[in-house]
Amino acid sequence: MPETQVGPVESAHSNSREPLLSANRPLRLILIAVLALVLAALLWTTIAALRGGIALWQELRDLPVWLQYAVSGLIAAVVLGFAWLAWRLLRPRPRKIAAAKAPERAEVQARLDVLAQQRADTAELQTELAELDRRAREGKLYVAVFGEISAGKSSLIRAFTSRAVDGSDPAPIETDVLGGTTRTVAHYRTRLTDDIELTLADVPGTHEVAGAAREALGRDEALRAHIVLYVAAGDLTRDQDAELRWLRDFGKPLVLVLNKADQFRDDERAVLAQTLKQKYAALTDAQVVVSVGGTESVERRDAGGRSEIVRRERKADIGVLGALLRTYAQQGAAAFEPAREAAVLSRVDARADALAAAIRERDAEAIVTKYTKRAVIGALAAVMPGSDLVIQAVLATGLVRELSKLFDVPVRDIDIDAFVSQVKLTVRTSTSLVLAIAGNAAKAFPGLGTLGGGVLHAIAYGLIFDSLGRAVATTLRERHALDRDAATSALSKLLADTSTERLKRIAQYALRGEKELL
Repeated sequence: MPETQVGPVESAHSNSREPLLSANRPLRLILIAVLALVLAALLWTTIAALRGGIALWQELRDLPVWLQYAVSGLIAAVVLGFAWLAWRLLRPRPRKIAAAKAPERAEVQARLDVLAQQRADTAELQTELAELDRRAREGKLYVAVFGEISAGKSSLIRAFTSRAVDGSDPAPIETDVLGGTTRTVAHYRTRLTDDIELTLADVPGTHEVAGAAREALGRDEALRAHIVLYVAAGDLTRDQDAELRWLRDFGKPLVLVLNKADQFRDDERAVLAQTLKQKYAALTDAQVVVSVGGTESVERRDAGGRSEIVRRERKADIGVLGALLRTYAQQGAAAFEPAREAAVLSRVDARADALAAAIRERDAEAIVTKYTKRAVIGALAAVMPGSDLVIQAVLATGLVRELSKLFDVPVRDIDIDAFVSQVKLTVRTSTSLVLAIAGNAAKAFPGLGTLGGGVLHAIAYGLIFDSLGRAVATTLRERHALDRDAATSALSKLLADTSTERLKRIAQYALRGEKELL
């Protein structure tokens, strides 16, 4: 049986392949023809080039010697010119330092003036602008020494200078076991040459224990400076990489400094330096390796030939970095002022945004509270036994309009009406839950349960308007539009919120309102 089956199967297979091979044959013939033409063209071009070169060489030989040299020089110039042009077009272009996009100074000042009129505390931001102006007038070059704790930033500054800005001996900067003791920004003035001076800023290190405020201080100083030295003691972590990219966005000169090079063997140091160069050449303007601080063991012999091993301070190796800073300093602070100003203004503008957002949140809270109290008072004054728990449309419309105006979101009246109608349906389906929560609130606070029957409905109305206002504010803030579905979904969740503080606050509105109506 197996032998009788093999023949038919192979025959069927052969028959099925035959049409396929026949169908592909014309395509293969076309490809072979195209390849043959391409090959012929290449051969013809090569032969023509060789013939032309031979003919040119023979013609040159027949010319006078001086003319041979002239023609040969012309040909060489054309070839070299083409090679130079190709190199210019294909070579990697050096990264240009571009100042961060920032608003104009007048725009930032106008924003701060408006915020001050809205009772926002803008004193710190005004001080930042004043410092920006002071340094611009001073015309001195500021260099921020930035990086994580224990990277050797303070030691690097000590290697450059031992004098404070005021000329006195600087206080010693130590590193404790908690990780970082630099608490404020200290400025140290140093002379690289007789006529080249700059100011080094020692800023708090990132990732200090409970150091969020100090980290912000360090970041602000990095933006105030003309040049930033990012100091690391090894390969960069993910957080350090992110910090480096954040600093790069401001367009000012950024130098990656690999410190504590003495802790690595020569081969390890070379590999690490090459790795950092490959990874961060596009992000930084230079990568240098230095060694500051630390101790070393040396053998010392006395006059009698006795020897002993002593520990001494290792000499700092900062020559490459010093030469780089001299190059920057020779350009003058004015060369880096546009990028520094853009960085500071961007930071101030971002903090002004945060202040404006906080003011909007404060005003939104005031609007929600106002309408919640109105709803409570209205319920206490007008509610009758058996009344349906339906939201008061007039108050709801006013609430949505005020919040829309606050968040600068244009909303048509027809959209507000449609949203209020949708809210009514949501409230009706949540009536039992809202009344239950209101009843628990009335029982939980002494004095409420003994008041009139309208208190229960008043608390319920308060819960509804408090939930509605917060749901609408959240939607306007996050979506910059009155998204009915999103707001209704948020409203449903807030109606079920039984947090004690919220219930107590609304119950107190009802208690005060009841007393005022008595």
